[in-house]
Amino acid sequence: MADQERTSQQGSGMMTGAQILLESLQKVGVDTVFGLPGGAVLPLYDPLFDSPIRHVLVRHEQAGGHAAEGYALATGKVGVCIATSGPGATNLVTPIGDAYLDSVPMVAITGQVNSAFIGTDAFQEADIRGITTPITKHNFLITNAADIPAAIKTAFHIASTGRPGPVLVDVSKDAMTALAKFVWPDKIVLPGYKPTTNPHARQLAQAAKVIAKAERPLLLVGGGVVRARAAHELAEFVKVTGIPVTTTLPARGVFPEDSDLNLGMPGMHGTVAAVGAIQRADVLIAIGTRFDDRVTGLVSSFAPHATVIHADIDPAEIGKNVPAAVPIVGDARKVLAELTSHLKETKQVDRSTWTDYVTGLEHRYPVGWEEPTTGKLSPQHVIKRIGEHFGDDTIFVTGVGQHQMWAAHFLPFEKPGKWLSSGGAGTMGYCVPAAMGAKVGRPDKVVVGIDGDGSFQMTNQELTTCAVNHIPIKIAIINNNTLGMVRQWQSLFYEHRYSNTDLHSDQLPNFPMLAEAMGAVGLRATTPDEVTEVLKKASEVNDRPVVMEFVCEKDAMVWPMVAAGVSNDEIKIARDMAPEWDEEEL
Repeated sequence: MADQERTSQQGSGMMTGAQILLESLQKVGVDTVFGLPGGAVLPLYDPLFDSPIRHVLVRHEQAGGHAAEGYALATGKVGVCIATSGPGATNLVTPIGDAYLDSVPMVAITGQVNSAFIGTDAFQEADIRGITTPITKHNFLITNAADIPAAIKTAFHIASTGRPGPVLVDVSKDAMTALAKFVWPDKIVLPGYKPTTNPHARQLAQAAKVIAKAERPLLLVGGGVVRARAAHELAEFVKVTGIPVTTTLPARGVFPEDSDLNLGMPGMHGTVAAVGAIQRADVLIAIGTRFDDRVTGLVSSFAPHATVIHADIDPAEIGKNVPAAVPIVGDARKVLAELTSHLKETKQVDRSTWTDYVTGLEHRYPVGWEEPTTGKLSPQHVIKRIGEHFGDDTIFVTGVGQHQMWAAHFLPFEKPGKWLSSGGAGTMGYCVPAAMGAKVGRPDKVVVGIDGDGSFQMTNQELTTCAVNHIPIKIAIINNNTLGMVRQWQSLFYEHRYSNTDLHSDQLPNFPMLAEAMGAVGLRATTPDEVTEVLKKASEVNDRPVVMEFVCEKDAMVWPMVAAGVSNDEIKIARDMAPEWDEEEL
């Protein structure tokens, strides 16, 4: 009966809204979606059964959202996730918020109750459009099947242009079942949406003049440079100017780590060289970054001597947190290319004293660690070994916590686009599903997730998704038996009162057994020799997921550190130890 109805519809040129939706997704180039069906979205799942679009059935909607993020970041395409109404849709709020803060192009498609029931508190009804308005670039409520093509085309355009970000398309159940003709719009009409990609010539010329005269300039490179695929332009700019570089957490890898001019990551857990250089720079060139509090510390004392040049594709970010003397609105790739063109023709001052100073800081205050005396593994050593073993062509994904900061310091960052981590939202549980999405998007690459025992337990069910769908990711659990970053703050600021941070994960769960139960290979290392053996075994498995548990020291801490709300000048390299700034003056 259903087959007869489909044949009749096709013969009349009519399609259901659900069929129109799938046709629209194919038109914009979608080949993979991550989702979980439910009543309100069931009309979409029926034609999806016959669709060439690959559907990865996740075990939780939040994971579907993070998988769409991982797919987007690994491929450069728009990630897509699907959920049903009510709790299905609200489970997408966290990944939507994560994508919004980290500028990830994503379209979330949600089912909604019949349009006649909207606003009646119907079963599994939620005003997901209202809920997500603050954390999406735009969102739609579709109650008419004929409106679907234009909404999908517009949603993908908005998600992928300007500053990338998430867009929600909420479709009522009756819109999915209603019949309409498929009409693909020739153009998109968005009078209020015109992102500025070409930087203004006058602002570029002014910035070039300031840079040419700067004696102590510094680049602060953010995730916007990664999103703009501007690594080559950044390298050319540095080659022409010789200006030292700091890269924020989302920008790790966009400039080679082995360069003497790469000072590392700035901010709360940044390097002494990066933080010290910011505080002493006379010109700060910020490209594709938003000056969040983790980078600035106490804003009033941030970069106190610097003339700030701030370039960003989102004009709302310029001057929002740190005043900009020279604002530039535009695409990071074009900004860097045109600044380089200006400066090639301009005489610049000798900066050798400055570069010697900041690279000297880097050599005198390297990021390191103390080996534990308890016999447990050093988490920093484990992460460094992971990076050395798998190499710089690996896509590395992290959860959130201490392991994330150690990974940001000790992994090999020589190539752009190989680093996925939740920055702005700091979402625990990000690692496993984001790694899954990255591997789906780039099956040719080795994808290694580095997760904490706390973060891993939030979304580890997606190992089953990976096993069933033949997605062979590799997950390393840094098991320190605690919520490590919270414990670190309790150690430093709460007199060692460890309230509710002990996870007892040295006892439960048994991570290798849990992995095996979900179709993955489970491995464990407790000694340095076992670390080597576990990494070797993990490399040999390419037909299913692998979980590597590393039993690590509980009280290892992330250093350097700037406490929240204080000046970056107060950076500590270890407990009660700070750089000798009086001896380090230029």
